Amino acid sequence: MSSKKTFSIGGIHPDKFKITADSPVREAGLPEYVYIPVKQHIGAPAKILVQKGDKVKVGTLLADADGIVSADVHSSVSGEVTKVEDIEGEFGWLETMITVKVEGDEFEPAIDRSYDVIKDIPYTPEEIVQIIREAGIVGMGGAGYPTPIKAAVPHEKKPDYLILNGIECEPFLTADDRLMIERAEQIIVGAKIINKVLGIQNAIIAVDENKPEAIEILTNISRRYVGVNVQVCATKYPQGGEKQLIQAITGREVPPGKLPIDIGCIVQNVGTVYAIYEAVMKHKPLFERIVTVSGDACARPGNYLVRVGTPASFLIEQCGGVSEDVDQVIFGGPMMGTSAVNINAPITKLTSGILLLSRRITARPEEGPCIRCGKCVDVCPMGLRPFAIASFVRDNLYDELKPLRVADCIECGSCAYTCPAKIPLLDYCKLGKYELKKSK
Repeated sequence: MSSKKTFSIGGIHPDKFKITADSPVREAGLPEYVYIPVKQHIGAPAKILVQKGDKVKVGTLLADADGIVSADVHSSVSGEVTKVEDIEGEFGWLETMITVKVEGDEFEPAIDRSYDVIKDIPYTPEEIVQIIREAGIVGMGGAGYPTPIKAAVPHEKKPDYLILNGIECEPFLTADDRLMIERAEQIIVGAKIINKVLGIQNAIIAVDENKPEAIEILTNISRRYVGVNVQVCATKYPQGGEKQLIQAITGREVPPGKLPIDIGCIVQNVGTVYAIYEAVMKHKPLFERIVTVSGDACARPGNYLVRVGTPASFLIEQCGGVSEDVDQVIFGGPMMGTSAVNINAPITKLTSGILLLSRRITARPEEGPCIRCGKCVDVCPMGLRPFAIASFVRDNLYDELKPLRVADCIECGSCAYTCPAKIPLLDYCKLGKYELKKSK
């Protein structure tokens, strides 16, 4: 384990609020109904295989990946399918969901529910990729990119780095931290599985220095495994961004318009790697995940193992419910998450956190004039000029945005966080990206 690393351009140091770091993962329990979206990933919705009245078990395939960029969807409970229809999601949009009435908790018989660590990998690389595909695994760090596409790398683009992203730099969120503490060896075996698929022996688990217990556990266990090492990274936001993490670990930069594989790197979130371990070694599809419930207006913060499709409101009630202090409910983290329109919307494969925040945190100060101080430029991890982007967007001069590389914005919010004039720079960057994409 070498000295702490970080990326070289921009970044900020927001308050961490990691108040659930010492909270062990608890099972959330089962609601009366689950609402399982058929699109929990980038790409095409999965093709529905069930209909009203069908009986399903935990792990039953409900919807089949429709095309290369898609992912299978499985039942997270046992019971009866009561509806297949469009239901309002977390942002108020209608999404196609499969509603299952919970009846007991019967698993598909192939699923191994023990926590024994299995170390021998009895499959070929091709078989592993197929298992990952059939398990419906997607990137669980937020992007939701179908994992089989990342795993099945073309021979001409063989990587030399596999980076496991255990940074979790968003304030409040501790789901990955607890996973690394409680399932460290399974994650390391998961790294070995991906190493086998990629044909390399170079997996690096990148962990933020603010996770000392996870670092110690992973470091001790990794000594028993060839090709898996731990790298401690200095605390800085947005260190968990894929491009920033690659630059911190390897010194390489992903050129605009290119992918990590183009410079010999593959990045996987530690939650995704654990899901790969469970799929390959335990025959378990991705139907549950750890979710942090926290925030300054949360009565009983904690980390929960939650079945996909569980209404967020069910989880919130277990943590004390929505009090008068709650001004916003955020799905994800406070920097890159989104304010929920509907708290009855379901937990998905991509839901890392549910935050209950008061006006003390959510209040947006009155916007002042830009003083051209350049602080937004200093902190932008992509080297952009957010103040200039905002100026052109305000004036509807969208053609002027192209030389400013607004498409490279990773929407981390560092600019808005730092702006002394409290200008919502991130909003302007998002709008600029949207308008440029729409005009193509």
